[in-house]
Amino acid sequence: MTVVQLVKTRDRGRTAMMVRLTFAVLFVITCAGAEDVVSTPKPKKVLDTVMNPAYIPLEEKHGSFWKKSASEALKSKLKETVNTNKAKNGILFIGDGMSIATIMAARTLAGQVERGLGEDNVLAFEKFPIAGLARTYCIDAQVADSACTATSYLSGVKTKYGVIGLDGNATRGSCLSQLHKANWSPSIGQWALENGLDVGLVTTTRVTHASPAGMYAHTSERNWESDADVPEECLSLGCQDIAYQLVTGNPGRHFKVIMGGGRREFLPNVTSPLTNSTGRRRDGVDLTELWHQDKLERNATHQYVTERNELMKVFESDDLPEYLLGLFQDDHMDYHLQAKDQPTLEEMVEVAIKVLSRSSKGYFLFVEGGRIDHAHHDSYAYLALDETIEYSKAVQKAKSLTNETDTLIVVSSDHAHTMTVAGYPSRGNDILGLVDAAHGSDGKPYTTISYANGKATSITDKGRVDLSLESDFKNRKLDYSYPSLVPLDSETHGGEDVAVFASGPWQHLFTSSYEQSAIPHFMSFAMCLNDIKHEQCKRHRTLWTSSSTMNKPIKYYILSLLAVIFISISYF
Repeated sequence: MTVVQLVKTRDRGRTAMMVRLTFAVLFVITCAGAEDVVSTPKPKKVLDTVMNPAYIPLEEKHGSFWKKSASEALKSKLKETVNTNKAKNGILFIGDGMSIATIMAARTLAGQVERGLGEDNVLAFEKFPIAGLARTYCIDAQVADSACTATSYLSGVKTKYGVIGLDGNATRGSCLSQLHKANWSPSIGQWALENGLDVGLVTTTRVTHASPAGMYAHTSERNWESDADVPEECLSLGCQDIAYQLVTGNPGRHFKVIMGGGRREFLPNVTSPLTNSTGRRRDGVDLTELWHQDKLERNATHQYVTERNELMKVFESDDLPEYLLGLFQDDHMDYHLQAKDQPTLEEMVEVAIKVLSRSSKGYFLFVEGGRIDHAHHDSYAYLALDETIEYSKAVQKAKSLTNETDTLIVVSSDHAHTMTVAGYPSRGNDILGLVDAAHGSDGKPYTTISYANGKATSITDKGRVDLSLESDFKNRKLDYSYPSLVPLDSETHGGEDVAVFASGPWQHLFTSSYEQSAIPHFMSFAMCLNDIKHEQCKRHRTLWTSSSTMNKPIKYYILSLLAVIFISISYF
C-alpha cells in the first residue's frame, strides 16, 4: 500500500470516529437538557397510568428543593413557642360540610384560578400552626347531621341526630323533651355572656338553620325554624320555634351581632310592601319588630339591615350601634357566584369584629360558611369549592383584624361529605375536569371529582354517561351535578373525621385526635370561661369579684382606704 493510500485510509477512520463522537455528545446533551423519552407501552391497568403534566417546575426536579423546603418547615416549627396567654377573644369558624377532600380540591382550584398548577396552593387556615382531627358521630348515628354536631362543637355535649341544644336524653320531635330544662345544653355563647363578654354569630345560611341555632336554641326538632313548622299540639304545650327563641330568649336576645339569611322565619305570612318579602309565621308576629322593641326597652342603640349597602353604611359609620341584626335573604343567602346586593362572608366577618371589638372584656364570635354543605348535597362541586375559597378569605380577614397574642381562632367543620378526589390525573390537570391520563374500562372518560351518592344520573340503560358529550359540564355550568354512584334525591354527609386548625392562645390544645365535643371546652379553658382555670385567668381577675374567688385581705384594705378618703372629704 502506498503512502497516499495509507493517508486516505487513516482520514476515513478519523472521520468515522468523529461522527460517532458527535452523535454521542448530542445524545448526552439531549438527555441532560430534555425530558426522558417515554417508551412505556400504553397501560393496560389503571395502576400503570402514565402521567402527562403540562409542566413540572424545574426546581422541583432536584432533591435539594424538597430538602430545603423541609428544613424551612422545621426551622419554623422550632421557632414556635407555647402561648399560654388568656384568650380575650375567641372566634370559631365552621365550614359546613368541609371535608378534607373539599379542602384539597378548593386549594387546588384557587391555585389554578391564579394560573398556577394548584396542588401546591395553601388556603389561609392551612397556614395555622396547629391541626388536629375531630370525630363527628352522633350518639345514635354513625354519620352525623348539622344539628347534633352543632350541639357538640358549641355546647360540648354529643346528642342525637336532628336535635339541637339538648343532651342525649331528648327524643327527636318530642315537645316534652324540649320543655324539660334538665335536658338543655347551653352553648359557649351563653358561657361567654355569663362572663361579661359580647357575642355574635354570622352565617351564610338562615340564622335559624341547624348550625347557628346551636348557639342559642334548645329544640328537639331542627326543622322547627318558625311556628309554621311546629305541630299545633307542641305549640299548645308551650314549645317555641327556633326564630322565636333567638329574638325573645336567652342567650339569643343578648347577641350583639346576628347576620345571615332566613328573613321569612321572622315575618308574618303576608307580603311586606317595604321589602317585598313574604314571611312564614302563622302567629302574625313580626320578630324583627320584637327585636327592635327589646332594644328600645333596654335603651340600646341598634340597627336592622337587609342588604349589603345598608350594612356598609353601618360599617363606615363613626357611631356603630350596640346591636346589629342583618337578614339579607328570605331563605339561605345566595351562593357567592350567584349573589347580588348581599354582603360576602368576608364582609360580614369584618363588620362583626368591628362591632364586637369595642368590648373591653372581649368577645366570642361564631362564623359559619354554610353553603359549602348545600352545594355538596346537590353535587354542585364547582359551587362547593368556590364557597370554601370564600370561607378561607373570611378566615384570613379575621386573622388580619386580630392579634394572636389575645385572640384564639379555631377553624373546623361539622361533618364531611361523600365527594372524592381520585382517578390518577396528571399534576396540574383541571380539578373540575376529566382525568387526562386514563379512561374507564368502558372506554369513556371520567372526572377527578365524584360523589359516592347523589342526585346526578350517572348510569343509564346504555351504561355510564359520557360527560365529555355534555354541554353543561363542558361549559362549567354552576349547577352542574357531578357524577355519583348511588342515585339519591340528595347527596349525603360523610362519616370521616374533620380537620381542626387553631391559632392563638392555647392553640396547642387542638392537636391529635379527639371528640368533636371537646372543642368548646378547649376554647372556654383558653378564654377562662369554665371552672378549670389556668394561671393567666387568675392574673386577669378583677378585684371586684365574688368573695369566694377574691383575695379577702386586699378587698378589706381597699374598702378601708375608700372609707378614709370619704371621711376626709366630708370633714374638709
